[in-house]
Amino acid sequence: MSVDMNSQGSDSNEDYDPNCEDDEEEEDDDDPGDIEDYYIGVANDVEQQGADSFDPEEYQFTCLTYRESESALNEQMANLSSMLKVTHSVAKLILVQFHWQVSEILERHKLNSAQLLVEARVQPLSSKHVMAHSSHHCAVCMQFVRKENLLSLACQHQFCRSCWEQYCTVLVKDGAGVGISCMAQECLLRTPEDFVFPLLTIEELKDKYRRYLFRDYVESHYQLQLCPGADCPMVIQVQEPKARRVQCNRCSEVFCFRCRQMYHAPTDCATIRKWLIKCADDSETANYISAHTKDCPKCNICIEKNGGCNHMQCSKCKHDFCWMCLGDWKTHGSEYYECSRYKENPDIVNQSQQAQAREALKKYLFYFERWENHNKSLQLEAQTYQQIQEKIQERVMNNLGTWIDWQYLQNAAKLLAKCRYTLQYTYPYAYYMESGPRKKLFEYQQAQLEAEIENLSWKVERADSYDRGDLENQMHIAEQRRRTLLKDFHDT
Repeated sequence: MSVDMNSQGSDSNEDYDPNCEDDEEEEDDDDPGDIEDYYIGVANDVEQQGADSFDPEEYQFTCLTYRESESALNEQMANLSSMLKVTHSVAKLILVQFHWQVSEILERHKLNSAQLLVEARVQPLSSKHVMAHSSHHCAVCMQFVRKENLLSLACQHQFCRSCWEQYCTVLVKDGAGVGISCMAQECLLRTPEDFVFPLLTIEELKDKYRRYLFRDYVESHYQLQLCPGADCPMVIQVQEPKARRVQCNRCSEVFCFRCRQMYHAPTDCATIRKWLIKCADDSETANYISAHTKDCPKCNICIEKNGGCNHMQCSKCKHDFCWMCLGDWKTHGSEYYECSRYKENPDIVNQSQQAQAREALKKYLFYFERWENHNKSLQLEAQTYQQIQEKIQERVMNNLGTWIDWQYLQNAAKLLAKCRYTLQYTYPYAYYMESGPRKKLFEYQQAQLEAEIENLSWKVERADSYDRGDLENQMHIAEQRRRTLLKDFHDT
């Protein structure tokens, strides 16, 4: 598999330098075979009117720098601190516990202010758990120390300063921020930051602790997400958190806001994670699918797929067929629904466990093959995109028009990638979908989208054989199919 669910969900933000946002130099590490962002620059060529102009992927978000996001967090903290009459550090712990949803916090405070502090883990459950220690005894090192060297949280579990320092130092080195709690066994009280900072004797540790606190504050905020790009300090802010596509304006990383993984519409976050784990577990079983060759169904010559389009033509006998199902392409337009839909065995529940296991594997391989095929088509069509760019450049250099005159070809390749990317993620959605009328509707729309994508792919790869109007009309149809499917099924 070329898709790695963890590739964008790394902890690359843990040790980033907040000052790196001021760097002027930007490195261009794009793979020359990749298509630049295909969500940009194609709107004019597929402009939709009336009700069709609705874009189900439209999503408002803002990219914040480290300082901007820190300022926003501090403002919320200061306001809550003033309203609840608590210290700034306690206000932050309350906000973290309730995901920075201030209205919910105020409602809970109005109903029971004491219970709010208990749930935020800044006060013990009840006064009977608060133990007054008359001795100057540290429960960790078992040493008797002076009273002024004993420190405790609201729970009154007392430990010497030296033990607290060592404890906090070890946890901060391990990446702990908000997660530092009382040292007493089974005590869940969290340590406010104004309690921890004096215990960190090295400035480097204090800097790390600040970064880890900032990371925890952002990750707990329901309207914020750290950019998963390598060493990127940017934070994405939204009004309503959804599984929608966002893009960092600094490193250009594209990801799903809700799960910080690759964008995966129409499949929801939990389903795509489950699917990718299954693909990784069953990769050896499905390895044979990775071959790029199949035999022509008419003359049996071995054919290699060297383009993204699934409409194949045998170089020997000129037979046109579908790469996925090997069916005759002449009748394939009316049979696309059958090609992309898995036919369940209605009697499988009454058969043996071995038969059920074989059926389950057959079903998985059906969806995996199509998932993997569209992934490979995206890679092959990236090569077509590069060829189109080179062809445009050549025509411009030979005074056969301006770049603007030929830009529609580039936009067609971008839109093709955009549509195929969506189509690829319809297969995990269909795999886990319960049988019924809604699944039939989904499979019908999926088949309609796939048919128009293959028509567009065929025309893009043979752009010289089609006029601009024909190509742009096919772009319009394909994008309309894609938007219709997302509008009906991407509801997370």
